[in-house]
Amino acid sequence: METFVNKVAVVTGAGSGIGQALSIELAKLGCQLALSDINAEGLTATVDQINAITRETNVHTQVLDVSKQEDVTDYAQVVFAEFGAVDLLFNNAGVALSAMLDDVSRDDFNWLMNINFWGVVNGCEAFLPHMKQSPNAHIINISSIFGMVSVPGQGTYNAAKFAVRGYTECLRQEMALTCPSVMVSAVHPGGISTQIARNARIPEGEDPEELAKQFDEVAHTTPEKAAQIILAGVKKNKARIMVGWDAHIVHFVCRLLGARYMKLTQWLFKRKKQN
Repeated sequence: METFVNKVAVVTGAGSGIGQALSIELAKLGCQLALSDINAEGLTATVDQINAITRETNVHTQVLDVSKQEDVTDYAQVVFAEFGAVDLLFNNAGVALSAMLDDVSRDDFNWLMNINFWGVVNGCEAFLPHMKQSPNAHIINISSIFGMVSVPGQGTYNAAKFAVRGYTECLRQEMALTCPSVMVSAVHPGGISTQIARNARIPEGEDPEELAKQFDEVAHTTPEKAAQIILAGVKKNKARIMVGWDAHIVHFVCRLLGARYMKLTQWLFKRKKQN
């Protein structure tokens, strides 16, 4: 994709973090935008920031729960009716859950999977028929470095992000074989300075501020920089878009050590608990 000018871009989770930064950057690059989030106030804040930059962008907004398949399917119809095309789909909406696996309730596990994994699938299934009509379309699914390596205390998040990676890499291959005009990429951010940790579900007895503080210590990349890296990767049609130097390091270590990386993550986990 050589240019984003006049492309129609759909961004879920556009009310904060990477989704908000992507929306603003896409507006700067001349995209028409369909933005959704479960948080209406966040969506309004995103639109306000876009309007402060440019009044030439056509922005459609909708409060949307990506875990609800029928709602996402209906939303895709609304977007296509509004714009007549869908060129870019950023399945970005996501949540966090920090807990050891034997402390996670099935309700919490389902909550996270329904948003982080099924939300991606819902988006792809709903928008893909419309995107196949575009001469040059691209699906971008947000995974994580935790879709590359597993870490103690992040088992549910790992499960969802590994699933997103597997689904996305298969979809990329299938589109290359059956519909080459639709390209597909998986994004693997490292630590991004967003509010996701502060909005995470945590086990009873854990200190939410302490967990947020630990996250802040490893969140080295701003959402704005993440958005720029992602869009540069989309232009190059990268299969995997690694965001942040920490993501590149994790990717390298995983490839170098293979399954032996688990010894390293266990050591790091024990050290963090001791401190």
